[in-house]
Amino acid sequence: MKLIVRHQTIYSYAAAAGRVAMRLKLMPVDTPAQRVLDWQVSVNEEPLTSFRSNSYGEMEAIWVRHDRLDHAVIVAEGLVETQERHGVQGHLGSKVDPRYFLRDTRLTRPSEAIAAMARSLPADGTPLGTLHALSAAVSDAIHYRAGVTTADTCAADAFALGAGVCQDHAQVFIAAARTIGMPARYVTGYLLAGEGDTLHETHGWAEAWLPDLGWIGFDPSNRVCVTERYLRVASGLDADDAAPIRGSVTVTGDIWIDADVRIAQAHEGVEERQLQRQQQQSTPPPQAAG
Repeated sequence: MKLIVRHQTIYSYAAAAGRVAMRLKLMPVDTPAQRVLDWQVSVNEEPLTSFRSNSYGEMEAIWVRHDRLDHAVIVAEGLVETQERHGVQGHLGSKVDPRYFLRDTRLTRPSEAIAAMARSLPADGTPLGTLHALSAAVSDAIHYRAGVTTADTCAADAFALGAGVCQDHAQVFIAAARTIGMPARYVTGYLLAGEGDTLHETHGWAEAWLPDLGWIGFDPSNRVCVTERYLRVASGLDADDAAPIRGSVTVTGDIWIDADVRIAQAHEGVEERQLQRQQQQSTPPPQAAG
């Protein structure tokens, strides 16, 4: 399947910013499950060419402006061909030992309740069966409900609440998997849920490591292993580590953020990309980030 994506993020500053620095993880790489046919990232219509491979085998770049700035428009767009591998991503090009992803973070530190769930999992006697049972248990324990958690909500709090979004499902899965000795990490990317989707953010899911198979993608929010409808971009110890955009700004006053993702199955790529641009240009103004 070929997926065409246009991901636009606009930062607007009430008072002109004196300095803006951003770490961008917006450049997908080739894996056994996907092949990047065309992709580019721009900031304020200037192509960003400083992407370099990090220790995870993924691409990231730093963008810095020291002069006054009233907005930053970040666009990642391109065409990627994906394959159906029933969740198995394989042995990806990382310099990091998978055991590194047994480390807890503030967002993924397990509560006793999460640990108890992990220890009580039914399984078919195989590590893969345990992971499938864990994904189902997380789906059952956390009902999908937008607006009840934030980007700062940790796995333990989301599990206690029993509700949340894809970030919460993934981080609870990660916390539980690490509790039983299975390396796991957070993944950000894009999901084609229907024939053509308009999203307001990237999607998040989890990967767990098995020596024989490599990394395997699980999406408890949708009760599936990842399919050809998923486009993988970046990974990390938690959602913050894997975030597509992270940065700092010197500014007085409010900051507004507007994020918009257009994804479709590609047929006539040029026409579809032009349509995505037109649709994003007609989106309503951004809302205050708080």
